[in-house]
Amino acid sequence: MGGTEHLTVQREGATVVLTLNRPEARNALSLPMLVGLHDGWLEADADDSVRSIVLTGAGGAFCSGMDLKALAGNGMAGEEYRDRLKADPDLHWKAMLRHHRPRKPVIAAVEGYCVAGGTEMLQGTDIRVAGESATFGLFEVRRGLFPIGGSTVRLPRQIPRTHALEMLLTGRPYSAREAAAIGLIGHVVPDGTALDRALEIAERINACGPLAVEAVKASVYETAEMTESDGLAAELARGRPVFDTDDAKEGARAFAEKRPPVYKRA
Repeated sequence: MGGTEHLTVQREGATVVLTLNRPEARNALSLPMLVGLHDGWLEADADDSVRSIVLTGAGGAFCSGMDLKALAGNGMAGEEYRDRLKADPDLHWKAMLRHHRPRKPVIAAVEGYCVAGGTEMLQGTDIRVAGESATFGLFEVRRGLFPIGGSTVRLPRQIPRTHALEMLLTGRPYSAREAAAIGLIGHVVPDGTALDRALEIAERINACGPLAVEAVKASVYETAEMTESDGLAAELARGRPVFDTDDAKEGARAFAEKRPPVYKRA
């Protein structure tokens, strides 16, 4: 898989690790980073040997959001990627998971700052782990800006509305413990170990049937805004075919034979 100067791609077994790699700017979003993320999501989904994706940041930070110096008119790094944005004006939203949802599970491993666009991108991930000194928040209103990466829609659906509105309207920072308490993240771990925990979770996912995992993820998001009756009907339509796959038969055989299953996505 590829990558850019601000986005590195590594394989850890069946997991792809996408690392925001601009530590001198607390991994503020840049054109090379956005292009690398966009391509990374698509390449991971297209490769059947990839079972999960971990998103993390280099240098003790996750992402501090948009490059405000560039927004103020000082130019954004990686102008050579401008043609990619011209060819696909939606590329940056896909990169930030606003207009794209990978079919593979995405686990966020957060250290340090995860604010503004970082917290917005976080909302597009599926499972979230953070070091205990991590900081979260949507600071846009403090700067006279709007969190247009999806937070006014997604955040009240992911955490209680009172907490979502406080985060959105005050622009204050949240500690990892507070973020966990309101349900924004799922795990708080010692600093420097978020990636290790994320990879542990990924390994557990990777050991499961990939067709089942992808169908379960798709069903959760597909039915989120449906009535219960419509959601249950959609769940059956999504879930029934999984029982007819070779993966399902292998899972049953492996259980009966008391051995680890070997899944082949069939």
